[in-house]
Amino acid sequence: MESDDGHGAIRGAMTGGRQSVRFLALYALAAAGGSVSYAPFLSLLFPARVAAEWGDQGLQVLSLTAFVGAISASLANIAFGWLSDRTGGRRGWIFAGVILSGILLVAIQMVQDLTAIIAMIVIWQVALNMMLAPLAAWAGDCVPHEQKGTLGGLLSMSPAMGAVMGAIATVPGFLSVEMRPAFIAACVAVMVLPVVLLGRPRPMPQLMIDLPEDERMSDGHSHTQVVRMWIARLLVQIAEAALFAFQLFWFRSIAEDFTENDTALVFVLVLSGSVPMALLAGRWSDRIRRPVLPLEIAAGCSAVGLLFMGLSADIMSGVISYVFFGISSGVFLALHSSQTLRVLPRPSTRGRDLGLFNLTNTVPSLIMPWLALALVPVFGFDALFLVLGGLCALACLLLLTMRRL
Repeated sequence: MESDDGHGAIRGAMTGGRQSVRFLALYALAAAGGSVSYAPFLSLLFPARVAAEWGDQGLQVLSLTAFVGAISASLANIAFGWLSDRTGGRRGWIFAGVILSGILLVAIQMVQDLTAIIAMIVIWQVALNMMLAPLAAWAGDCVPHEQKGTLGGLLSMSPAMGAVMGAIATVPGFLSVEMRPAFIAACVAVMVLPVVLLGRPRPMPQLMIDLPEDERMSDGHSHTQVVRMWIARLLVQIAEAALFAFQLFWFRSIAEDFTENDTALVFVLVLSGSVPMALLAGRWSDRIRRPVLPLEIAAGCSAVGLLFMGLSADIMSGVISYVFFGISSGVFLALHSSQTLRVLPRPSTRGRDLGLFNLTNTVPSLIMPWLALALVPVFGFDALFLVLGGLCALACLLLLTMRRL
């Protein structure tokens, strides 16, 4: 649809062309580096240190740092997304974030006082999001709509890479405890800096135009579409966060001899299954030009998986149901990350808007514990899974009734 002021003609003249495979590969590596930058430290290295140094008070220390860290990360992500919008460049912020967050990650290991450690983690989260926020927005600047499904599939490798690097860093005898943060920081630099220094993406000027309101509405970039996508991701994220936090407790509620290693193996199975499924679903959505359809299917499958988890009476059916849910939700979250770039209304505020979308990653950590505490002690895990399944079903319904993009 061509607008009166000529934006439609300009836009039409500049559309077309695909981003290079080289840039997509380097960007996927950098996105995986983004996961490596925080996942091993927050899930393995720091909890191990807390357990060793604070013992019985470890849970309180972890809860406090997680709460403060989530708030600082959320605010920093919005702020640096906005700053990268205002400066008109992403790479300088990404480069500075890689260097500063790496230095701070190593420095945290040298601090002993608890108050100082919490302060350092807050500052580290700020530096980390100096890298993560512009990196996420850069994909919106460079990857055309017809490749966003493929991009989503590539992004599914990020959680798996974070888990793999965490496992390597903690192999007994490989690295001393003091050297592990430096190893993670070096890995992040090796993974992220190539796209910054060597990426050379093809220009996509059609992705950088702020369209008039009438054209945004005709393309489906309305406020309602954005809100529906935001809420749908939040609902699935709440379910995913709850299962990530409580899956060991649930497995042991139906099989007392289920070990931490058994749980880790199930988690690896979920991650390894999510990657090929997300790649296939992303490529398929690009071919059929139905970007939201895989999200609808994945959200619906997540609801079904949770329903069967609530009905599971033995460990085998429980594991199968959880794997089905985990792969479905993993595919949803990976593809949603790329398709979000399609619905954001203004390229000039893309970084800031992605920061607001990032709240769907941090808000669940504030909601999920209270939801679990309200349901599990009184009604058991079955009730929790039914409620979480209802949230995923609602996410599916929101997407099904959304205007086709």
